[in-house]
Amino acid sequence: MKIAIDTPKEEILKIGSECKLCGSCCRFGSGFVLEEEIPVIAASLNHDIRSFKEHFLEEIELFNTKAWKFKTVKEEGKPYGHCMFLDGNVCKIHKVKPLHCRVSTCDAEHGDAINAWFLVNHFVNPDDPESVRQYHAYIKTGGLVIEGAELEHLVPDRSRLKKILDYTLLK
Repeated sequence: MKIAIDTPKEEILKIGSECKLCGSCCRFGSGFVLEEEIPVIAASLNHDIRSFKEHFLEEIELFNTKAWKFKTVKEEGKPYGHCMFLDGNVCKIHKVKPLHCRVSTCDAEHGDAINAWFLVNHFVNPDDPESVRQYHAYIKTGGLVIEGAELEHLVPDRSRLKKILDYTLLK
């Protein structure tokens, strides 16, 4: 199956849902948590939202969009670490883990495309010139672009896209 920007979430879940419980996906980082997923995960851990964010999440920015990731446990001397919810090879919150974690499995055939689908559907904002510029940089540095997520599709007005990319249009 070819994954495109408009592939329904239900299809993405079917493709990316087979977790082999190997722990590889969580050993060198953690998944993104969407704002609407926070209350469910917080409740499952008996935390209020504020406390959950404080203890378990770190705020990040990607494509000029603020988001959340689970904190990681960094190994000494290394810039990375495993997700704080990884216990051996198993996720401690497997039953309530967020969409990104549910679909970002070790699927060699679709893994990169699923991740690109998630990024473009949850972080790239075609109405925000800075988001478009950062996505453009991602593409120029080798980031995978799925069908329908080309800049010309996201910003179909060529004149507007040119103004965004040459910094004539800032906001």
